[in-house]
Amino acid sequence: MNRNILIWDLICYVVFPIGIWHLSRDIIGDYYAMLISTIPGFIYSIIRFILLKKINFFGIFLIVTLATSTLVDVLSGSAIQMLWNHVVYSYVIALIMIISILINRPIYLLFTVDIMELQGRSRRILKQEFYQKKILTIFKLITFGFACKDIIVASINVWLILQYGVDSFDKGILLKQIVGWGITLISVYGFFHIAKLLQYKSNKEMEQTL
Repeated sequence: MNRNILIWDLICYVVFPIGIWHLSRDIIGDYYAMLISTIPGFIYSIIRFILLKKINFFGIFLIVTLATSTLVDVLSGSAIQMLWNHVVYSYVIALIMIISILINRPIYLLFTVDIMELQGRSRRILKQEFYQKKILTIFKLITFGFACKDIIVASINVWLILQYGVDSFDKGILLKQIVGWGITLISVYGFFHIAKLLQYKSNKEMEQTL
């Protein structure tokens, strides 16, 4: 895992939001403090998207989820409603991932195809390789893992909101990152296992074997 990505994730998704939340909530109120605290993560995510330099499924998914998340925040109207909306939003994203598994189009398989295509791989060959039964199963498990992450975080956030109300905001941020990194580390093993199974060759060599 790229160390720089972990550091920037920590800064933009944890340090800045929690810092902004605690420094501004007494001045501008809980709701507006929450809204402002989402700005660093939003800008960081947009920069990541721009660096991809290409519109593909991954890019479209990122734009749609960012736009939807921002709209949900703006339309919430209150801090506590914003927290509950995040819970519902997480459950919806998890449901979308599960549906993608059921229709044999696991989202993280599509993401991987996009990312590897940007590295010069043949999209057609990648799809043929990835839709082998064993490889497809691993991608389904990876996608299910991330769906479980959203379900677990959302469910614990329900408990936190009921226990602490608006004060559960910073606890939810930390929880989301801890669970997210844990699932990501497990998923990395899945990606390594896929690479080992495929033992990637050049596009020309793979053309000859298919």
